[in-house]
Amino acid sequence: MILALLLLAAASGREAIGVYGGWGAFRDASPRRCFAIARPIVGRGRATGFASVANWPGRGLSSSLHIRLSRARDRSAGVTLSVGERRFALVANTADAWAADAPSDRAIVAALRSGRSMSVEAVGLGGRPFADTYALAGAATAIDAAALACAAR
Repeated sequence: MILALLLLAAASGREAIGVYGGWGAFRDASPRRCFAIARPIVGRGRATGFASVANWPGRGLSSSLHIRLSRARDRSAGVTLSVGERRFALVANTADAWAADAPSDRAIVAALRSGRSMSVEAVGLGGRPFADTYALAGAATAIDAAALACAAR
């Protein structure tokens, strides 16, 4: 899966920083941003969606979480990110979810650094619940590599 991300990166002019476990780290020149990214563990044929932690110096964002859900969600239902025993309510639209604020981003990234897996739970259109699960092996290293890549310029 990370190989597919690397091929996509090369085609888009994105610079690959490295692959760490199931996570990749990338840098874009314009707009200047660096991010760690992973796809969910494939279950029942779904391979869409992603989780990323990005740094956008021009926007003042540091270690900012972004989730692209694997399917459209019902807007009346919440989105919850779970890492071990920690639960975080996310702000979301139909397809994407984010931490509510910078302190939440920091708490989520701290949890990612020490967790083994995370899941993002929501209710899809039509009322069926779903969860996207991510392995966190390599996440901390990819997040650090992305942060260093944007700090170095």
